[in-house]
Amino acid sequence: QVQLVESGGGLVQAGGSLRLSCAASANIFTIYTMGWFRQRPGKQRELVASLTSGSITNYADSVKGRFTISRDNAKNTLYLRMNSLKPEDTAVYYCNAFGTATWGQGTQVTVSS
Repeated sequence: QVQLVESGGGLVQAGGSLRLSCAASANIFTIYTMGWFRQRPGKQRELVASLTSGSITNYADSVKGRFTISRDNAKNTLYLRMNSLKPEDTAVYYCNAFGTATWGQGTQVTVSS
């Protein structure tokens, strides 16, 4: 079973940037659409960005123009570059292979105002 491990979260001031990483134990990016999700305090988990095996990206309106999803197939790693962070981006961020029950443990992002 494939494992996913997220990293790169932390505490940052509003307007700052972070890059999240999701390391996969196998090369699944050419098979599955991958997504970054987040769960904000008291909210349901929501899709933030997705990247198909054919490199088509999609973003939630709330992050469009600020976040960029990408991958490095050689490193089996998915990324989420987050710029112009806002306090409302504070959440635990998870990566997922669509259609599977494979989730990482999440990485906390906290944006202070």
